[in-house]
Amino acid sequence: MDATSGTIAGLVELGPEVTTTRACFLLHIRPERLAEYVEVHQRVWPRMLDALRRHGWRNYTLFLREDDGLVVGYFEADDVAAAQAAMDADPVNAEWQAEMAQFFVEDSVQEALLPYFRLPE
Repeated sequence: MDATSGTIAGLVELGPEVTTTRACFLLHIRPERLAEYVEVHQRVWPRMLDALRRHGWRNYTLFLREDDGLVVGYFEADDVAAAQAAMDADPVNAEWQAEMAQFFVEDSVQEALLPYFRLPE
C-alpha cells in the first residue's frame, strides 16, 4: 500500500511477532483524581495481578502524563487479542474496571495505538 492510500496502518511493515504480541493504549484520568488513581495502582489486588499473569500479560506498564491525566499502557503477550479477551471475560477484571471507572474522564474509552516501528535486535 502506498502513502497516498490514506491508510497509515497499510504502511506498517512490522511482522506478526510485533503486531500480535504487543499492545499500547491510551486512557484519560480525571486530573483532580490523579493522586488517588496512582495510589490505588500501588496496591493492585493480588487476584487482579494473578489474573493478568494467568491470561498471559507480561511487561504490563502504565505511564502517566501528570499535566492532563493521559495514561499510556503497554503490555506484551504471546497473543494480545487472546490475552485481552481472556481478561475481558474474567470476573475479577470486571470488578477492577468497575472500581477504576470513577477515575476516568467521562465518556473516556481505551484507545489502542498502532505499532509502526521497532528497533531490530
